Amino acid sequence: MAIGPVNMPVTRLFVEEIILECRKKHITRVDILAFEFEMGLFPNVLDEAKAKGIDISPKYIPAEVFDKRAVEKNQVVFHDVSAIEVKPLVKGNKVAVALTDFSVFYSQDSIAAAEASLKDKSSKIVVERGQIVKVSKDKDGVVSREELTKSWTDWIDYWSVDFDFESKREIIRQQNPETREWEEVWTGDYVFENEWQTFRTKKDRTLEMQSAFHECAPGRRKIAVKVVDIFGNDTMTIVGVSV
Repeated sequence: MAIGPVNMPVTRLFVEEIILECRKKHITRVDILAFEFEMGLFPNVLDEAKAKGIDISPKYIPAEVFDKRAVEKNQVVFHDVSAIEVKPLVKGNKVAVALTDFSVFYSQDSIAAAEASLKDKSSKIVVERGQIVKVSKDKDGVVSREELTKSWTDWIDYWSVDFDFESKREIIRQQNPETREWEEVWTGDYVFENEWQTFRTKKDRTLEMQSAFHECAPGRRKIAVKVVDIFGNDTMTIVGVSV
């Protein structure tokens, strides 16, 4: 198990160091716990680890770890990173992507704790195991629950597609420790370029579940799909397709 820093996201370099240590010590599975992960970190780095025989399971550390009462009542749940499912659609030399599922596993507070702490004629919004629930207590102390997330699509605020993900390498400048000169180095990752998107607005809350068709050059390519949820968290998946 590896635990990320408190004051910054877990980065690609952090994960690469974990992979290196796992290979040295012949470890085949590791959980990475973090308050936040670098945007675009997954799924590329997980695939690279699998290719080296290491199964990485990233999990978010919930805010409840700082609540002594939640810890004592075993209400702290480490939720998995969100997952996206997509389906590429090919028509001749054109490709579209259908978003078929988006799974979240957030937990913030618990329904049981909210019911116990609520005063009469009050309510509270709770996120438990990927569901947003409004817990209310009437003047007689009767508790009711209303599930606000009716469908997996309710979690999505925005999603976009890069139809040729490996077309632009991510290049950074870093100083060579020996020559002290600045060099441009490829990180091993690629830059996500937004070529199609759909998002909710205050006036229009609908989302398209299939992208427009995009003309592509013949051959094998990788398509990246990025989803931003209603909490602002970023999740990406990559699929291969032949045109």
